[in-house]
Amino acid sequence: MTLKVLIPGIRKITLLAICLFLTQIGIYAELSYSLLQKEAKRMINSIVLSGDTLNRPSVLDTVCAVESKLDFVEFNFVPAHPDSAELRRFYLKGHDATFGKWTYKNSVTYSNLEKGNYQFILESEKGVQTIYLYIAPSLNGYLVSTVILLLVAVTGLLLLKIGFKKGAKRKLFPFHRDSIAPLLQKYLNQPTTETAEYRKLAQRRSIKYEKATVLFADIQGFTKIVEHMNPETLIDELDRFFVHFDEVAEKYKIEKIKTIGDAYMCAGGLPEKNRTNPIEVVMAAIEMQQFMQKTGEEAQKDGKDFWELRIGIHTGSVISGVIGRKKLSFDIWGDTVNIASRMESSGVAGKINVSGVSYQLIKDFFVCEYRGKMPIKYKGETDMYFVKGIMPHLSDGELGKRPNEEFFTKLQWIRYDDIEEVVLTKMKTELPASVTYHNIQHTIDVCTQVEVLGRAEGLSSKNLLLVKTAALFHDTGFMVNPQHHEVQSVRIVREMLPHYGFRKNEIETISQLIMATESNAEPNNLMEMVLKDADLDYLGRADFVPLSLKLWEELCEHNGKMSQKEWNKKQFAFLSKHVYYTATAKKMRQVNKKMQLKKIERLLK
Repeated sequence: MTLKVLIPGIRKITLLAICLFLTQIGIYAELSYSLLQKEAKRMINSIVLSGDTLNRPSVLDTVCAVESKLDFVEFNFVPAHPDSAELRRFYLKGHDATFGKWTYKNSVTYSNLEKGNYQFILESEKGVQTIYLYIAPSLNGYLVSTVILLLVAVTGLLLLKIGFKKGAKRKLFPFHRDSIAPLLQKYLNQPTTETAEYRKLAQRRSIKYEKATVLFADIQGFTKIVEHMNPETLIDELDRFFVHFDEVAEKYKIEKIKTIGDAYMCAGGLPEKNRTNPIEVVMAAIEMQQFMQKTGEEAQKDGKDFWELRIGIHTGSVISGVIGRKKLSFDIWGDTVNIASRMESSGVAGKINVSGVSYQLIKDFFVCEYRGKMPIKYKGETDMYFVKGIMPHLSDGELGKRPNEEFFTKLQWIRYDDIEEVVLTKMKTELPASVTYHNIQHTIDVCTQVEVLGRAEGLSSKNLLLVKTAALFHDTGFMVNPQHHEVQSVRIVREMLPHYGFRKNEIETISQLIMATESNAEPNNLMEMVLKDADLDYLGRADFVPLSLKLWEELCEHNGKMSQKEWNKKQFAFLSKHVYYTATAKKMRQVNKKMQLKKIERLLK
């Protein structure tokens, strides 16, 4: 082996050592920026590092190097124009697993970041910007790193020497992409595809779900079929069934857990918690049985073996988590899983067997037949029911096979509670402290009054749901920008509601309802009248004075200072012109509103 053979190996190990060294002192981050790409659009307005603000600097806007441990780092985004607020999402590589959801936030803060390399990636509808953040180790960290680098260099040279003697350079020093990928992943934060997938799976840490619905499906007589069926045909058939089950589970946002031989297991209500999972799991079970029955009928016509399915369902608490080291797998545990398995084994081919607990949660949607009790070890006895189909008045043609519009409306009313919980939690954490009137309590008041007025005015169940959903979202825009907040609220609606099963035309109706709450907008229909009256219900309430003071305080904060006298004039002018649109609101609030007007008039004198 000549010197020409040694030189490439020495060069590669030297480059690796240099990269590792540069990574430790923070220079690698700057080289990464210069060698990779420059961002076309500046989207970061300033960066706050433990109290020190970097206001749009020319170099540190793209590379930030700091020493020791940060108390916090805050990225402030360039404000968007009020009329064209941008959706944004961000991702701190090295800390977050992936991008978060699209949002209207103008800043984000990370605290107690450990030493190492990070990349803050900000995306919007108009561009992408990356900030390279490096937190240097302490002096002791440098010393340890230097010792490690020297050991790497010495070890590398020894390997080269052995390779020279044995003539086995390629075996002892295989510097190809496959072998260097783990090093890059470990030292330079460049994950391989496999580790990225594993990391994503491993994030599903152990979580307890109080209300999940577990489904077990098992093919009846599978053992007998296996004995005389061609293996390839058998696998093809199983694959066809399970692929269809996967599609059904995805349709109803149910999590597939695993398949064991001819058994299929899935669960609703995780990883995203929701209240509708018992109904959705039963709907999925009905579709699975319909598919198997149709397949069986076709097989019988051709004189082939046909497959029948037993399904068992139970609702309760489960614990989810990831197990394994080399091969990770997501699974769930608990009595709920065991009882669901017993429901399946105690069932009948071609039928859906549910527990008494699940029955209580689905009985308003499905026709069920009681079939007795089953003993459960350490749990006593549980009732069992066969699901016969969808309630006639909730199904197309009253056949009990496919849900109709009334079914979906009824389901959406349950789903509304999930939406309300998410929205109110979001408002609680993201509304500025300066929003003293258009806060959570105002949103709750408007939602309550919408239901009172809507029912009194005879709105249909579906229209009432749309108006109440609009009321829930109508002030969410204050989380983004108090000016033209209705526009921002509509953006949030269009981002969130598709995830909760709302159709395009329903989302458009809700958006129009929100825009109708603008102060100068006139309502065009009864739904808009109900929302307008509910939004200004406080004008005729006994707590008008304290609420109007909160509104005055909020306006002073966002629109500039205003004296008490100026505010009273503004209120008097508004109340003088204001009218309630619905007969119910006029009856409930008109008299009190006139009394408030007289009080303000006396104050002006």
